[in-house]
Amino acid sequence: MSKKRMRPRRPDWLSTTVFYEIYPQSFYDTNSDGIGDIPGIIRKLDYIQSLGCNAIWVNPCFESPFKDAGYDVADYYKVAKRYGTNSDLKRLFKEAQKRGIRVCLDLVPGHTSIEHPWFKKSCKAGKNKYSNWYIWTDNVWKSITGQYRVIHGYGERDGNFITNFFWLQPALNYGFAKPDPTKPWQLSTDHPDVKALRREIMNIMCYWLDMGADGFRVDMASSLVKGDNNQQATSRFWQQVRIMFEKNYPDAVLISEWFDPEKAVRAGFHADFAERFAYASLFRRERVCGMHPITEGYSFFRREGKGDIAKFVNSYLKHLNKTRHKGYISIPTGNHDLSRISFGRNLKEIELAFAFVLTMPGVPFIYYGDEIGMKYIESLPSKEGGYNRTGSRTPMQWSNGRNAGFSEATANKLYLPVDRSKNSANVESQQDKPYSLLNKVRRLIALRKSSAALCADGEFIPLYAKPRKYPFVYMRRKGREKFLITLNPSSNKVSANFKAPSISSPGRLQVGTGTVLTAKDGRSKVDMAPVSYGIFRM
Repeated sequence: MSKKRMRPRRPDWLSTTVFYEIYPQSFYDTNSDGIGDIPGIIRKLDYIQSLGCNAIWVNPCFESPFKDAGYDVADYYKVAKRYGTNSDLKRLFKEAQKRGIRVCLDLVPGHTSIEHPWFKKSCKAGKNKYSNWYIWTDNVWKSITGQYRVIHGYGERDGNFITNFFWLQPALNYGFAKPDPTKPWQLSTDHPDVKALRREIMNIMCYWLDMGADGFRVDMASSLVKGDNNQQATSRFWQQVRIMFEKNYPDAVLISEWFDPEKAVRAGFHADFAERFAYASLFRRERVCGMHPITEGYSFFRREGKGDIAKFVNSYLKHLNKTRHKGYISIPTGNHDLSRISFGRNLKEIELAFAFVLTMPGVPFIYYGDEIGMKYIESLPSKEGGYNRTGSRTPMQWSNGRNAGFSEATANKLYLPVDRSKNSANVESQQDKPYSLLNKVRRLIALRKSSAALCADGEFIPLYAKPRKYPFVYMRRKGREKFLITLNPSSNKVSANFKAPSISSPGRLQVGTGTVLTAKDGRSKVDMAPVSYGIFRM
């Protein structure tokens, strides 16, 4: 008998959601120790609500030695002391819920810190419950070659452990897709110890969901099972998690860091980021920032006008067609691993990038501070494993006051320095200015949420997306509602003629400037000023 296929169900709230990513140590400090905390997030919920964001993703907030900014977990069941307590996190869930805001936590299931009690026990020479919860070879003197990185001579057991990222992040053992019989330390995916670890990861998720969390963003979601070249074995685990969610937590979401939406959605995730195939071709400058490789060439959203939107559209449509009605593709303005969207752009260019992110299908993510144009600060010393990512993790800038309103601590105690450059951005200075970036972003979010066509499930129809040509024109449609979006990030005047049989009139401009749209006999034309955009209700 064939197995019954999992019914793809998506929580209804996800279709109208705009996420706000919070790096907790840099968001708002309430106890003057120089580090942001969970009470600080609670205090700023009204601000997040005022943006129009109705969900937040909180980067790791669990107990950790913070050698990788919390992505090295030492206790999955305990909030790190510097952020507060479990009770504080529970209060965040409740206060957010009062404001119609969902809270998703960052889950790091692929590895822990070397300080985790599980790992410390697995280091023991004697066999115990945790011996196989990490991947250890069976001889400290034998090297292994290939795709795995190993640490030699650690602990009292005779063997070396495999690490996932930094050396101090030992890989948890989800088994091997095809264990090598000559290497008995390679366990199968159905080994009892592997299955015990998997149950514990599910228990961790249930613990926080029972407390009030609304789901998880899953770090390195595709990296669990080793030797899993097609990622099918890893997918089977996440499919089991999804079944558990649908049975016990049908309103909770799973969002993956897979960077392959087609595979991630098939694996059971509700959404995945388009970062690997999208971010470099759309936003990133040639300078590398973060963990992920950049392709050569120019990105589309740059004034040089040398990008190629067709490359993005071709990849995007492939994933969109494979995930339609099953899951979502997320395009972020940035995140803690990338240079900020402001890097190399002025306010007008940033606004245009937001117009794109907030009119595309799927679930958009806004990285804290991007909505006010916070800068990527170059040449900062590495903090907690940030290296060249550190410049994107500086404190949120709330005001012109002390430490930009982030903390009452002395400047030398701050987690990272605030931007002290002339005319640095802050919320207070933009709050009451109708044409500030902050208020323009608010209007874009409000427009998106007011229209089913602009939200996650609206149809996406490219109308003009030519290789190495500008502008980019597309339609969003659902039912009788239609919007036409025109984008010209370049510093040149551009025009485009395109076939649009469903457009009989120029439409009404909702947001934007510098675009003239005409329509006649099933064809349309746009004439666009440099760095301009238009969102037309048709």
